[in-house]
Amino acid sequence: MSVRRLADEAVQPKGFAFTRANEAWAKQTIKKYPKGREHSAVIPLLMRAQEQEGWVTRTAVEYVAEMLDMPLIRVLEVATFYTQFQLAPVGTRAHVQVCGTTPCMLRGAGDLIETCKKKIHPEPFHTNEAGTLSWEEVECQGACVNAPMIMIFKDTYEDLTPERLEEIIDAFEAGKGDTIQPGPQIDRFTSAPASGSTSLTDESAIIKFPQREKRGAKRAGAGAEPAHVPPSRAAKPQTEALETSAAVKSPSPVNVRGRNEKATSVKAPETDAKQANHVSEEVELTSRTRGHSEHRKSEEPALRSPELRKARSLGRSEPGPEAPRKRTADEKNRPQGIRRPAKPDDLKMISGVGPKIEGILNDLGIYTYEQVAKWKKAEREWVDGYLKFHGRIEREDWVKQAKALAKGGAAEYERVFGKKPR
Repeated sequence: MSVRRLADEAVQPKGFAFTRANEAWAKQTIKKYPKGREHSAVIPLLMRAQEQEGWVTRTAVEYVAEMLDMPLIRVLEVATFYTQFQLAPVGTRAHVQVCGTTPCMLRGAGDLIETCKKKIHPEPFHTNEAGTLSWEEVECQGACVNAPMIMIFKDTYEDLTPERLEEIIDAFEAGKGDTIQPGPQIDRFTSAPASGSTSLTDESAIIKFPQREKRGAKRAGAGAEPAHVPPSRAAKPQTEALETSAAVKSPSPVNVRGRNEKATSVKAPETDAKQANHVSEEVELTSRTRGHSEHRKSEEPALRSPELRKARSLGRSEPGPEAPRKRTADEKNRPQGIRRPAKPDDLKMISGVGPKIEGILNDLGIYTYEQVAKWKKAEREWVDGYLKFHGRIEREDWVKQAKALAKGGAAEYERVFGKKPR
């Protein structure tokens, strides 16, 4: 970034003061900020000084510093940091800012710069002989679709050619800048495609507008009145897509609180059989999930007991002596659990086990380091899959950690791994 300094003393005015209207505006602007934070008004005040004088003078910086009771160096830092502030005199009728970033350069900004050099001055930040025009190259001005573009004071002029820029410069030089319409300089509406719309030219084929259909039915003298559209959905078009069907939304707009709610209470969209079945399954799953959630809420206080949580995980309704039970095929590799000992081990000392994972392991009947240390490969894979860890148990070597903790506690763990357990 180039060094920015105030203009030479030879061009600096002897004094500065806001006009009466700008002075009132400045005082009102300062009141917008909390007491003790009035310095925050420095940027808007400097901008108003620039709009009044055309550039930020040394006396304007001093005036703003005094008005805000702010150290002069702080105001000077702001004025010299932000490139929006002009620190030297600019054209009194037009200061042309040419966008020089990639999109505009690809669309001919280089030719616009050459036009400015020819029509105004070979160098930026220099006025023409009459002092009415000046130019500079700036960064993106936010209308890349309409490249190349320029900005004169607060107005942008887009879709330019060198010839059109010459006409604009001549108009401002003659004092007729207000005759030039800002915005695109070609037959284009704002940033719409210059060649005209190429997509979504006919929405009637894919969208049904309820209000339009209702009016059409009335004009046709239809006997049945179309269904009423709630105000909350009045602006939402109806489509035939499965993704927009109310039947697959979550939560469903249909009451599915009870376990006995039937999937047929939500009418699926008229699609093929597979899609209809899919919708029914989605609604039925929502019903089961909500019913289960309400059931769990009613039991929540009782489930605070670790013994009862373990009993529920083993398929029993109440804690008590473990009864032999058959394992299903997918549980044949599940580690054998034990009853909660009087003093269970702190499984959180195993790296990778936090309070939540420790609670899940306790629910499975895993309470001691010795249990984890004896896990075979099949058992480790079962627990890893149950926790959805994707191999984390092997990567963190829970078995080796558990063996060290079971053998000698934290001291043995530090000897084996060279660090203390957490």
